[in-house]
Amino acid sequence: MNIAKIPAGRIDIHDLSITLGEQKDAFEAVQALECQIEPGEFVCILGPSGCGKSTLLGALAGHLQPRQGRLEVDGVPVQGPSPQRGMVFQQHTLFPWRSVRDNVAFGLKMSGVGKSERQAAADEMLSLVGLNGFADRWPNQLSGGMQQRVEIARVLINRPRLLLMDEPFGALDALTRLKMQELLLDIWTRIRTTVVFVTHDIDEALFLADRLLVMSSRPGRIIENLRLDFPRPRLTELVTSPEFSSLKRHCLELLRHEDGRQLPRLNPLGLPIENNRPRFAI
Repeated sequence: MNIAKIPAGRIDIHDLSITLGEQKDAFEAVQALECQIEPGEFVCILGPSGCGKSTLLGALAGHLQPRQGRLEVDGVPVQGPSPQRGMVFQQHTLFPWRSVRDNVAFGLKMSGVGKSERQAAADEMLSLVGLNGFADRWPNQLSGGMQQRVEIARVLINRPRLLLMDEPFGALDALTRLKMQELLLDIWTRIRTTVVFVTHDIDEALFLADRLLVMSSRPGRIIENLRLDFPRPRLTELVTSPEFSSLKRHCLELLRHEDGRQLPRLNPLGLPIENNRPRFAI
């Protein structure tokens, strides 16, 4: 594979299986995954609890090694953590003894960047996430949503090829969560890094993504690769549209799917099919 011809941020996953646990307690978390994610694409991974969504994200981050298969970013096998693959978790990991600015600048400090340069870069990132005027605060002086903004800024300051997000808004109230989704889409529109976003919330996945990968129960397999052609910028009115409701119903049926049953299908119009007829959401 000619790496020079592959745009930054491409993910290639081939026949990927990951086993967790030791010896007799080991179990297969994900099984024979196959997918490609294009540079700059926003992909959500949706699936039931325990299906291996976070396991896949951990492998992309370099924290877990596959049992078999291939996992590459820009043609290079993932063999360990890298600032080029930034991770945002549900709970922030900010240092409580560092100011907001110093938290954001920490990665650059570890890379040997001078103080004035890294602080200027941190202030730029804080402006990007809407936290002008909060650089000198401590993490415990911020709301949950603001802490997650700092967390995102701390990852983005490294200019990663991949932004990996593991249910980053799951602990927030509904209104704050919606605001954070809109903020994330605004940031992504500006920087266009590849985003892989894990969630169990169907509305969130459909609202955010270019493409939705739906996983089965454990061992996790990809049972649907759904391209979402809703126009951007995405507006909150989208979630009440008939098309959104139909796709939500389809995703609900996929999440309830059990081995041995025929998978729910979509017709060319993107509507669920039942008894050879398109079925509209109620």
